[in-house]
Amino acid sequence: MAMVAPNEMNLDELRVALAPLVAKHAAFDGWSEAAIGNAAAELGVPADRARLAFPGRKTAMIDAWFDWVDIAMLEAFPPERIAAMKIRDRIRELVLFRLTMIMPQREALRRALAILAAPVNAAAGARLAWWSADRIWRLAGDSATDFNHYSKRAILIGVYGSTSLVFLDDESDDLAATRAFLDRRIDGVMRFEKAKARWQGSSARLPSLSRFLGRLRYPVV
Repeated sequence: MAMVAPNEMNLDELRVALAPLVAKHAAFDGWSEAAIGNAAAELGVPADRARLAFPGRKTAMIDAWFDWVDIAMLEAFPPERIAAMKIRDRIRELVLFRLTMIMPQREALRRALAILAAPVNAAAGARLAWWSADRIWRLAGDSATDFNHYSKRAILIGVYGSTSLVFLDDESDDLAATRAFLDRRIDGVMRFEKAKARWQGSSARLPSLSRFLGRLRYPVV
């Protein structure tokens, strides 16, 4: 498939092409007009056209960068690679892959998280966190449609968020501190899930309070 020249890209294509370049410059210029301008110059497109690809400015730039990371994640983990892993390893490797992709622009991530933590951006921050968790779980093969669909993503948001904070200040070789922290968090989640499964199994055998109350009201004759 032939590559589209930057000046011939539509806005969606331009957004994807600019996303990693904007993040690179955001590490120094912040998520700003300057970052867009410098990224546009590097790609070879007019700055005014580049700005049209990010209508929400700061949050739109961050969203585009996260999307770019997700696209790379999908390409790096085809179905046959995922199928060969246990579910625990799938989540671990997907989270670590995302952090590795972000590694060259850790300062951009630090600035992005500060922006998303602002009250005015709370809804956007929650949405982006949910999308990332959802994409990881879907790629990992999750097909739950009940309450577990939501609980899994909520738990992963907590795991990924806390791991990201460790990652930002991790100066250890090969992100050893981040990897160890992530492993501990995943171990904790797995123990919780096993305990929940045992509780659900035992509770299914317990007398039903609602059925008992129903019989008091409508006795069996």
